Amino acid sequence: MPDLAIVIVSWNVRDLLADCLRSVEADLARSQLDGEIWVVDNASHDGSAAMVRQSFPAVRLIASEQNLGFAGGNNAALRAMGFDRSGDSPTKPEIVLLLNPDTLIHPGALAALVEFLRQTPQAGIAGAKLVYGDGSFQHGAFAFPGLWQLAIELLPLPGRLSESALNGRYNRSLYESNRPFLIGHPLGAALAVKRAAIEPVGLLDEAYHMYVEEVDWSQRITAAGWQAYCVPTAVITHLGGQSTGQIKTSSFVNLWRSRYRFYCKHCGPLKVWLARQIVRIGMQQRAKADQQAAQLSPAERDARLAGYNQVIDIWQEREPCQKSSQSS
Repeated sequence: MPDLAIVIVSWNVRDLLADCLRSVEADLARSQLDGEIWVVDNASHDGSAAMVRQSFPAVRLIASEQNLGFAGGNNAALRAMGFDRSGDSPTKPEIVLLLNPDTLIHPGALAALVEFLRQTPQAGIAGAKLVYGDGSFQHGAFAFPGLWQLAIELLPLPGRLSESALNGRYNRSLYESNRPFLIGHPLGAALAVKRAAIEPVGLLDEAYHMYVEEVDWSQRITAAGWQAYCVPTAVITHLGGQSTGQIKTSSFVNLWRSRYRFYCKHCGPLKVWLARQIVRIGMQQRAKADQQAAQLSPAERDARLAGYNQVIDIWQEREPCQKSSQSS
């Protein structure tokens, strides 16, 4: 069985994907791990699949004819490894790392993640220390979502709360200590999971087409008794939002649709009701502010207002919560 499989789901970011793959191949060679790289191309039209075939022949490429989303794309690779089947399989790796294409692996990061998971029996998930392209700090680990996170993001509360534990953030000193620390979940840009944690829980939930998939997966894995950690000695540059930034309004709506599904699946009725009220008030306030924003073009303003209204409508629907409770 391979030590490590790296899965990269990509959509129209050919040049970033190439840089990412070069960094992964270089660190795999340094680590001497028995590793394999999977790329799932989500029907890109920028030549990404052809680039992978030509420049990275050792990469296992799944060129999808449709956009499967983040969960569907990763699941396609996991199924190809045998994770949709019970029992041992020579193609199932010991550890799977989900990695965004807009990332660069720093030397030693892959070995640090694998070594930590091997040495920590209770750990099922490990995330990296993320930095932006200029090397500055980026939050890469979070507590699971609650009402405070919604309120801090959407309501006029003191700005200092955005970096606090109430907003699911961990103190920067924890990252700087270079010692692993317990978290709720890592950002999906770099999320390593043990085979032993995947098998009893199953694959990612494909009802999340985009966003929150890794939060839901982490919630299910930790609910099954595993722990999640951040490993600060594993450093990865994450540029952030390169694929989703291509479709801003629909990405915004997809984000809030996925958040609603998460609250429906993992929170009780009262918490969901309170979350609905926060979202409705927050979206109404954003709409009011954008109506008065002189810097927005009429087209931009209309698109944003339509997005806010769509989010409000989504969060008022009862059916998603009913479906989630039936499936969980």
